[in-house]
Amino acid sequence: MQNLKDKVAIVTGAGRGIGRGIALLLAKEGAKVVVNDLGSEVDGTGTDVKVAEQVVQEIKNLGGDAIANYDSVTEFENAKKMVKVALEHFGRLDIVVNNAGILRDRMIFNMSEEDWDAVIAVHLKGSFNMTRAAAPYFKEQKSGRFINFTSTSGLIGNLGQANYAAAKLGIVGLTKSTAIDMARYNVTANAIAPFAWSRMVGTIPTETEAQKDRVEKIKKMSPDLIAPMVAYLASDDAADISGQIFGVRGKEIILFSQPRPIRSAYNPEGWTVEGLANLKQAFKADFTPLQTSGQVFHWDPLV
Repeated sequence: MQNLKDKVAIVTGAGRGIGRGIALLLAKEGAKVVVNDLGSEVDGTGTDVKVAEQVVQEIKNLGGDAIANYDSVTEFENAKKMVKVALEHFGRLDIVVNNAGILRDRMIFNMSEEDWDAVIAVHLKGSFNMTRAAAPYFKEQKSGRFINFTSTSGLIGNLGQANYAAAKLGIVGLTKSTAIDMARYNVTANAIAPFAWSRMVGTIPTETEAQKDRVEKIKKMSPDLIAPMVAYLASDDAADISGQIFGVRGKEIILFSQPRPIRSAYNPEGWTVEGLANLKQAFKADFTPLQTSGQVFHWDPLV
């Protein structure tokens, strides 16, 4: 059964890893796919058009239909061009998967402005560009799916990833606002935090035993395990799911909580600095621990 028959999708960063697995499964499910990838290195440098072309050929070998696009998502005009490509070649657009990403990990005291700007540009601005380019069409069509990629680096935290974490948590805000803005037009927006072995994850340092152990756990999680959740959220059956944050960790699906008030305190006379010192003691038991993603997800992946 093809759950996405006659649908059209744009998948950014679809040349390798998670994006490639998504593009292939969407095609197997019946969707026509714009395969976007400029073929850069993990840090965003360089280009290689063969990366996207190879995925297009794989899709065609499976009997599907796809077209390659090599533009960077960091430019708004490129996003508009991708939407135009989908409409001109396939006649419609139903699904936008914002998966493109790069890494430039540095501790915050070593991070350059260029490292910050480059990562924000691909992840956060790129996701905005694609969303903004497709939203008017989805609004007029009164249907559509935005599926964005966040990370536990933003949701929880990780060492040396201030730029990546900020971008990925920003994508959660973009997803929530998009879901609210587009709800009346039957358009959904959801975010997925993937756990999978890929080129980007391959840059994690392995200097300590704990780091080596973490990487070995991640290696067990194929990037192809992420694709079914994307395909489901893109389907008609998921029309009532929007503004949610999911995780896919091996064969485990996770629904993440979202920030909501957990404690409050009121002072009719207003707060003083001294009074807030007492408030700290009242709130302290509910403070969120300062942990990394690996400390929160400490159990072995279910594969």
